[in-house]
Amino acid sequence: MERRKFIALSSLAAVGFSLPLNGCKEKWAGTLEQKSSFLALTENLLQAWTDRMVQLQLIQPNNPELHGALNCPACDKIHGRCMDAVYPFMHMAAKTGDQKYLDAAIAVMEWSENVSMPDGSWTVIPDPKSWKGITVFGAIALGEALHHHGHLLSEDLKTKWTERLKKAAEFVYLNFTMDYSHVNYAFTAVYALNFFGRYFEDNRYLERSRELAAQVPNWLTEPNKLIYGEDSPADKKSKKGLLPVDLGYNVEETLNGLVLFAKLENDQKLIKVLHSSMNAHLEFMLPDGAWDNSWGTRQNKWSYWGSRTTDGCQPAFLTMADENPAFAKAAMLNTQLLKRCTVDGLLAGGLHYDSHGVKPCVHHTFAHAKSLAFVLDNGLDVEDTLDRAELPREKIKGIVHFPEIDVWLVSEGPWKATVSSYDNQFKKPYSQQATGGALAVLWHHKVGPIFMASMAEYILVEANNQQPQPDNEDIPLTPRIESSNNGDWYSNLFDLEAKVMTQSNSGSSNIQVATQLKNRERKTLNDSIYDIDYQFNNENVTIKVSVSDQDDNASRLVLPIISKSGENSSGIGTKRIEIQKGHGRLVVESNAILNRLPSKKDRIFNMVPGFEALPIFATFDRDLKTIEVTIKII
Repeated sequence: MERRKFIALSSLAAVGFSLPLNGCKEKWAGTLEQKSSFLALTENLLQAWTDRMVQLQLIQPNNPELHGALNCPACDKIHGRCMDAVYPFMHMAAKTGDQKYLDAAIAVMEWSENVSMPDGSWTVIPDPKSWKGITVFGAIALGEALHHHGHLLSEDLKTKWTERLKKAAEFVYLNFTMDYSHVNYAFTAVYALNFFGRYFEDNRYLERSRELAAQVPNWLTEPNKLIYGEDSPADKKSKKGLLPVDLGYNVEETLNGLVLFAKLENDQKLIKVLHSSMNAHLEFMLPDGAWDNSWGTRQNKWSYWGSRTTDGCQPAFLTMADENPAFAKAAMLNTQLLKRCTVDGLLAGGLHYDSHGVKPCVHHTFAHAKSLAFVLDNGLDVEDTLDRAELPREKIKGIVHFPEIDVWLVSEGPWKATVSSYDNQFKKPYSQQATGGALAVLWHHKVGPIFMASMAEYILVEANNQQPQPDNEDIPLTPRIESSNNGDWYSNLFDLEAKVMTQSNSGSSNIQVATQLKNRERKTLNDSIYDIDYQFNNENVTIKVSVSDQDDNASRLVLPIISKSGENSSGIGTKRIEIQKGHGRLVVESNAILNRLPSKKDRIFNMVPGFEALPIFATFDRDLKTIEVTIKII
């Protein structure tokens, strides 16, 4: 095909689709910028990602098992969902007129035959017995590509792709119900089926999408309207009676499907419900645009900006910006974070992949590239300022409790913190998010992340969708109390029954935890109770841990401080450690000697949520039954 400038179809109205245009203006670290900066950021980021994916594409026409696939530099394998890249490739072909993007889109769809099944589904890997639920995401990507940019294709190829989309639409229609799998599948199908109904002018799809959408109120927690259902069964309750909730999947996948459906249908009742739910989810965004999923059921896929294989929060939050300007701010801050996490043209899962020499997985990129293409194709631009927009966690709110997940959010002065005793676990018994009264997150306005919880043990819960832990070393990032007995590891990170009490006064917040040390099988080390006292005020954070009985097990308080390679530190082996960060110096003072855990490199690293850390600890002994640590920024 001769290289030429293509003209994009930018309006959904061409086939009866209609989405609102919203306005917003970005603020980060106190700086307001004009609206054009967001579009430029989005366009430049998408081009960087697609260019790198084109470079990674395998072009081997004589080998159909490889030709057109995206090689993953991190996992050294092909991710079956790489065909999702067809949409961002087609967007870039329309935007630039560069033939390489159109060729890339055609090639990746050719490769998709390797995961294409006779029943209309696509599988997650080239194995006919593997998971087919991902069909709904591939179908949306192909549908958006055809809808916006199908005019770039020859008539024969457009017909072929359209017929393939129809088969996928039938698979979703015939198989997706509320109990198909985790809730994100059914609620993504709400939008997918509505899209298919409009695209193919098929009322069956439209009616099924409306039937599924009518179930939304049944899948919201009380009192905060968080979406639940990220487990199997999706309504499984924990011993405390708590339902399975995962923030990453909710904000980057499920809400997209529901919001886009509600706007297309102009369903004002559902829009009102979603407005309330999104306000609750937004409580968990940190001021730098990160999603705090330290506690979620699927924390094994937590990446600082969201979740490994989900699509991104931008479509839902920008589309709903007319309901709350803070939604637009959230989308922009998150997009800025995506840029800061981009390494060598690919989206890394956290801020420290580059400094630790960890390669980013291409799955992050082709999934999130779809959302950026959607934002640009649907004109989700900025119109006015966000001077009045403020994220909930930018406000000084003291302590906010979410009883349906037993998580407490703290905001005092420049400090943001999360404490969790959530006991609903995904794929029991060892997939373990932050619990046990752990200080899952500590964040400061000047230096950003200080504590960020990882899994208690890094386990490949989804082998096809997680990167191996680097360095053959698994040291959790979650602050904890731990001990060893006969080679078995005990920690409050395995205590699903920790008791939490809180108290707030003007200018200070206090959280008290009573916990025990347990192993992965939930067996208690002894009868000792550890009392943890977290105190937050404008100047500092104090962690005070006391043991009730004589401690004969050499237990210790471990504080893995987020710190990337190259940040100067001093004081190891004393009672005062200092770490020089970009915009401030972090000081840790204790009544006990502060040492560091041995590790293979100067900094440990954990894939969840993609950070390096300096793991310091203080040890209890017969004479020291209380350890007190104060953290401040100077």
